[in-house]
Amino acid sequence: MRYHTRKIVKPGDLNPNNTLFGGRLLEWIDEEAALYAVIQLESNRVVTKYMSEINFVSSALQGDIVEIGMDVVKFGRSSLVLKCEVRNKLTRKTIIQVDNITMVYLDENGKPAPHGKTKIEYVRDRLALN
Repeated sequence: MRYHTRKIVKPGDLNPNNTLFGGRLLEWIDEEAALYAVIQLESNRVVTKYMSEINFVSSALQGDIVEIGMDVVKFGRSSLVLKCEVRNKLTRKTIIQVDNITMVYLDENGKPAPHGKTKIEYVRDRLALN
């Protein structure tokens, strides 16, 4: 699992129990999945198609720093399937796990289309080729 983004839990991110609101965390995950897919597929024409069962393992409190990890499960013809783990940066305690986030590449008409990718590519490797 590669951790790409860190967020600090602020007062506006809390639920009535004074822990991180699950909806805010899902928003962060969806945004991170979209960014990951855009970078991998080299196109901003990517949408979230599916998110599997979400497993809240522990909570986060105001002031906690959480980090969002993404990894590729598989490359489909027009999709990219990711898995996600969010954990507390300092304690490494898992907060949430999502086993399947399916992102779909769209053509100019908004229809699923082949993206032509088959493996993870890193930006540093793309830059080295130019």
